[in-house]
Amino acid sequence: MKQKTKKHVILCVDDDKDFLDSLKLIIEGGGYAVATASSGEEGLKKYKETKPSLIIVDLMMEEIDSGVHFVRDIHALGSTPPVYMLSSVGDNMNTNISFAELGLTGLLQKPIDPDKLLSVLKAQLK
Repeated sequence: MKQKTKKHVILCVDDDKDFLDSLKLIIEGGGYAVATASSGEEGLKKYKETKPSLIIVDLMMEEIDSGVHFVRDIHALGSTPPVYMLSSVGDNMNTNISFAELGLTGLLQKPIDPDKLLSVLKAQLK
């Protein structure tokens, strides 16, 4: 009998459903499980339910700074997995927000490069 290895769960939070769907396809194609949420609030709920190995969150969702608030809320809960912030090319990266201060592991640019995304996941989830 083959033992099922537990897949890493990646939580993706973005208010763009099409982008979320393509992210899910890429990540599942890489052999990971995916949980999705379309708002910071929903993301927080999914985080508590799924205990993900890594989080990818959009910086700019419909509510201003909801990505930032989401990250702060997650960190307030205690130990956190690596968190990557998504940013569209040309997004004015809010200069008063320090990524280190937010506890972010890194930044991923939209449109996302599937190979780069999977190599980031692989490196983080050895």
